[in-house]
Amino acid sequence: MPRKVILDDIKVEYHPHSQISSTVHHFSEFTRSRMTEHTVPRNNTPWEPFRTRLDFEIAEIALEAAMTKDQTNRLLDLVHRSASGNDKFTLQNHDEVRSLWDLASQRYTRFQNDTVSVPFDSEVHEFEMHYRPLWDWGLDLLRDKYLAPHFVFDAQRLSKFDGERFVRFIDEPWTADAFWNAQSQLPSDAKPLAYILYADKSKLSSFGTQKGYPIIARIANLPVHIRNNNTALGGGRVVGWLPIIVENQEHAKKKNYVDFKNAVWHTSFYQLLASVAQHSNTGYWFECGDGIKRRLWPVILILSADYEEQCIMALIRGLKGKFPCPVCLVPQDEQSVLATHEFRTRHQSEDVLRTARLKPSEKEKEAHLKAFSLRNVENVFSRVRHVDVHRALSFDRLHTNEEGLWGDHLWKEVKFWISDLGRDAAVKLDKNFDGLPRWPDLTHFSSVIAVDFTDGTVLGDLSKMIVFAAQDIFTSSRCKLGHLLLRCIRHYIEFDIYASLEVHTEHTIAAGRLAVQKFSEIMAPETLKNWNFPKKHLVSHIFNDIISKGATRNYSTKPNEKMHGSLRKIYLQRTNFKNVASQILHYDEWLLTSTSMRTELDELDEYYKRNTCDPETHEALDLDDTGEPESTTIHAHLGSRQGNHSFSDIMLSHGTDRAFTNFRMKLNGFLNGFLPQHNIPLPDGKCIHLRAEDMITVFHFLRVNYESIVDWRLHRDLLRCNPKFYGLPRYDCVIVKTADKPFFARLVYMFSCLIGNTDFPLALIHPYDVGIASSRRRRDNDMGLWRVRAKPRISSEIISVQSIIRGAALANDPETDGDYFVIHTVDTDMFLRVKALQDQPST
Repeated sequence: MPRKVILDDIKVEYHPHSQISSTVHHFSEFTRSRMTEHTVPRNNTPWEPFRTRLDFEIAEIALEAAMTKDQTNRLLDLVHRSASGNDKFTLQNHDEVRSLWDLASQRYTRFQNDTVSVPFDSEVHEFEMHYRPLWDWGLDLLRDKYLAPHFVFDAQRLSKFDGERFVRFIDEPWTADAFWNAQSQLPSDAKPLAYILYADKSKLSSFGTQKGYPIIARIANLPVHIRNNNTALGGGRVVGWLPIIVENQEHAKKKNYVDFKNAVWHTSFYQLLASVAQHSNTGYWFECGDGIKRRLWPVILILSADYEEQCIMALIRGLKGKFPCPVCLVPQDEQSVLATHEFRTRHQSEDVLRTARLKPSEKEKEAHLKAFSLRNVENVFSRVRHVDVHRALSFDRLHTNEEGLWGDHLWKEVKFWISDLGRDAAVKLDKNFDGLPRWPDLTHFSSVIAVDFTDGTVLGDLSKMIVFAAQDIFTSSRCKLGHLLLRCIRHYIEFDIYASLEVHTEHTIAAGRLAVQKFSEIMAPETLKNWNFPKKHLVSHIFNDIISKGATRNYSTKPNEKMHGSLRKIYLQRTNFKNVASQILHYDEWLLTSTSMRTELDELDEYYKRNTCDPETHEALDLDDTGEPESTTIHAHLGSRQGNHSFSDIMLSHGTDRAFTNFRMKLNGFLNGFLPQHNIPLPDGKCIHLRAEDMITVFHFLRVNYESIVDWRLHRDLLRCNPKFYGLPRYDCVIVKTADKPFFARLVYMFSCLIGNTDFPLALIHPYDVGIASSRRRRDNDMGLWRVRAKPRISSEIISVQSIIRGAALANDPETDGDYFVIHTVDTDMFLRVKALQDQPST
């Protein structure tokens, strides 16, 4: 008999080819990865071919520090001179270390170097292409026993019960439509092995002209926390290094020369894809790391790139083409209008190229290709079955939104109108930014107008704070167009945050589409700017991509862009600046090998101390009868103990602060109500009467674990209530849960109070829960703001820290004393919480 469905139950529907029946799990029981038994380590001597563990760990340090030959030899000499203990050190010199790294690197697919030939201008031009065969690289990961439990080979459709029906949600690629559709195209016994590929060239140093052109691969069957990691096995890895054509000024920008450069790209890229193309026709039986044989079928599921690179991948003509979008056929002069257009397809592009090449003259051939903005080059992705390059190309939030629409356009408009208002406006904007509260993982800006921001993450943080810093500058009475611009930015921020959600439901996708629509509507001619360019149009594809390929972090270019930094470091520290590709990739092979060996070594260490000590404190574990450590989850935990203080001492030091008025009496009243409400007996059955000499323990730090309403996972806020945190007072804000509805408050004092044998963690707070008039709410909603208003400070309250839902950041409203705006842009969870408040009917 099927069990009764309850709120938040998760339904998993597996692809029919999997032959796995649908399942329903209670939320607390739902897990995303297969359970594994604790087994012996996969390798008892992971340091081999190094002779001893000490040899490996010394060589590892030298590798990570990018030591020169002379530095390595000096280090080895020092180790020999000081060596003692049980572990023998045998390495003699740098050359021996190099040979051992080369020997160790054979455990993974090595780079190959092929010459590709492409004709142009009656000559055949040759280029070097460095690559790891993509199929072989994928098998390296599949045979790894550590990664094996994390691979997902069957498409799934997930949904969560909302009390009335199951609502679908999407996050990982295998929960979205493209993975499902890919598996549907394969034989019933085949499992998709889905690749994510990225390519982009960049400078290898801030000086000089040397550039690199890496191709980075990831496996979409692995979860995002593994896949988007750039340092561990299973994360992003350089698998190719494309040739860069030195610009020929005689032919620069000529159509035939541009076609030639595109042909070099696609011909070179095929060297990487050749093994994948071969197996895309038949599949490949392989025994994975879990000991199960599967018929694997390669699929290029996602292509992650900026707009310029996407044009090369799709072989379209770019900005000035008749149809400049690599995904759809939007006319060049209609990019600013949010509308649906015919999608490009692989078959259409192949037919256009085939037809064009049958034309009798070059002029007719060119006219036919130009009509679709295509180039006279065969697309490498057409050589892999079941791959449509136009469907694989994915929305690039970093370059389209953070560095594009915001960094190149909206932010420049803000600076223009600030300049138009004069110096006082610029000074005020900087001051407002500096006055905003600090928040973890969010850049704090002390100055913005005179600074050129180039980092996408920093630009993204800037966009999240601009409305709070500029709302009292760009008023409708003082600067009408600036006010309109700020409204426009408000809608940009909304759709950008919706686009960044880690998990999407039917509801968030609908809300995101609406936010894009509002953004497009308000970017009308009144803003006096021409918005007819590709990055404005590309936002129309965001939520189609989410439905097709999952959350945008699955195809974000940001993790790949970060890898350029490590490549630059290798270039600067480990090459002679000549023929650098082979040197960089050789060193990258060593780093991969070192990472793998370190993982196995840590695994071995953990095995030997398992069930004997805590992995963080190294103290003995308190085991229950089952032999497993007792597991408890603490919602809120006080830290940074400041010692015990009597009530009389507290009033001496805080007596002038009205929040502490009747502090002891408030605490008595709170405890006499709180304990009975929670079925905790009062001491001796009598009301509590704390005396002036009684002591409490004061704390300056609070850790709150809370369940995000975005991805339903536990997240952590680290909160401060400290009169001198890095030299400045820091009193963070929180959301407090009540029987009625939550409210915002500021921490004033955190302490624990011992009643009987129980310590109660408590906080004195300043509530910000004064009602706001509906007319004021409507004006705030124009900017997407949520206002809270402080009670008089004497109205402070005492709460249990367990009633704190999570932390919050509040921005002061300079125009109204005691009023604050909730900074709902600090993270996706806070964004949805404030949206829920805004959607409630006004009272």
